[in-house]
Amino acid sequence: MTAGPGAAPVRVLVVDDHPIVREGLVALLDRADGVEVVGAAGDGREAVALVAARSPDVVLMDLRMPGGDGVAATARITADHPGTRVLVLTTWESDHDILGAVEAGARGYLLKAAPGEEILAGVRAVAAGETALSPRVAARLVSRARGGGSRPRLSAREREVLGLVAEGLGNPDIARRLFIGEATVKTHLARIFVKLGVDDRTRAVTRALECGILPQPSG
Repeated sequence: MTAGPGAAPVRVLVVDDHPIVREGLVALLDRADGVEVVGAAGDGREAVALVAARSPDVVLMDLRMPGGDGVAATARITADHPGTRVLVLTTWESDHDILGAVEAGARGYLLKAAPGEEILAGVRAVAAGETALSPRVAARLVSRARGGGSRPRLSAREREVLGLVAEGLGNPDIARRLFIGEATVKTHLARIFVKLGVDDRTRAVTRALECGILPQPSG
C-alpha cells in the first residue's frame, strides 16, 4: 500500500538504542514513497516525549533498551496518544516479549531479520489500522491460541466486540450497540487480531471458538 496522489505521508518515529540500526531504519523509511520520518529516539522515555511533541502516526519501537524499555513506552503512548499506533521491531520473539507488547497495545510485531519491504509494508498496514505480524510471531500466537500455551487474554470489552462480530454485526452496528465510536471498534479489533495471531474477522471468531474465548454455538 502506498499513499495516493495528494495523500498525507505516514509520519513515523523510529525508536532503537543502537545508533547504526536506528540510522539504517531512518534511511530505509526516508527512501520510501508516502513515508516521512519525524524523529528518532534512543530509548523509551525519549520516545514518549517525542510522540507528545511530534504526533507521529506510527512508532517503530524496539523492545529492550536501557533507559526505558519498549513495552512500558508502548503502554504509555497508546494510553496517552490513541491516534499513534505502535509497531514493534525487535530481535526478541519469546512468548513473554510478544504478549507483553500486545498487552501494552502494540498493533504489530516484526523481527529485525525481516526484509525492508516487509518492514515498510508493516508500517503502512499499521498506519491504516491493520495489523502486522511476522510469520514466526503469528505462528507462536496461533500455537498458544490452539492450546500450545495459556489462553490469549482479551479484555472484557474485546470479548464483547468479538462476540458481536460472531453475531454478524459490522463496525457501525457494534459501535451503536456499545455506545462507542467506530474508530474505537477498529482499535479493539486490531488488538484482538494481534492477540489471536489472525488478520481478519472470520479467523478471529474461529480462533476464539477453538480456544474457548467465545462459547460454542448451541445446536
